[in-house]
Parts: sequence; structure tokens; C-alpha cells
Amino acid sequence: MEKEFAADPPPGFEQSRTRGPYSTRNGPYFHKVEGARFWHGLRVQHRHCNAHGSLHGGMMSSFADGLLATSVSRGTSMRGVTVRMVCDLIGGVDAGAWLEGSAWVTGRDENTAFAEAEAFADGELVFTASGVFRIFPRQSPR
Repeated sequence: MEKEFAADPPPGFEQSRTRGPYSTRNGPYFHKVEGARFWHGLRVQHRHCNAHGSLHGGMMSSFADGLLATSVSRGTSMRGVTVRMVCDLIGGVDAGAWLEGSAWVTGRDENTAFAEAEAFADGELVFTASGVFRIFPRQSPR
């Protein structure tokens, strides 16, 4: 088994503790918020990679979906469910790299929100993404 890399996020990032079971298992994820803007971050581990030692495309897509969904939640104050997502994988990401990204809402109507995202590994653009989300009022805790 490959050695894990220290998560050591850049200054300003703190570990996310309110993610769902899928993301928690595939993390640890980190976040940073400055005003209306937010970022998610992840130290890429060998377990996130494909057989070639690069970040798996499915993991990049999961990261993109989390970015887009967070932007919808923050931008609409509603719960969003992914209807469609397109993720353009532009560059490879090696184990040990710091992956971070941000997203923003580009439009919405009564039932739908639209968002775009981008992510960088060690400062290099590695994917862009866009998504369509069905939005719902948040449910009160029972």
C-alpha cells in the first residue's frame, strides 16, 4: 500500500466536517470562505488515483459536483439536486498535489439553478465544469 501524503492544506483552509458519507469517506476535504467566495480543497492521495498514478477522472468529477452543489446551496439558500453536469478534464493531477476549486451560480429560475466551476492542481487549471440543479426549499430538521 502506498504511503499517504500529509493533508497540510494551504493557509486559510480548514477541514470540512459537514459533508455527506460519500465525500467524508473520500476526503478529507477542506474549505475556505472569503466573503461571498468559497473554495474546496483536497490533498490528492494514491487512493484517489487511477492505475497510471493520476487523479481518477471519477474523483475529479465528484470534486466538481461538490463544488457546483455548494455554489447552488450558497447562492440560492436552497437544496440542489444534480440534473446534469459536464466536466471537462483539462490536465492530469499527480498524487501529493493540492487540488482546489471554486464555483458560482450563473443563473436560476423558480425550480432550477445553473452553475460553473474551475479547479487547479498546484496552480495549474485541471478542469472546468458546469451543472444544472433542481432546487428545493430546505427541510426543517425533525
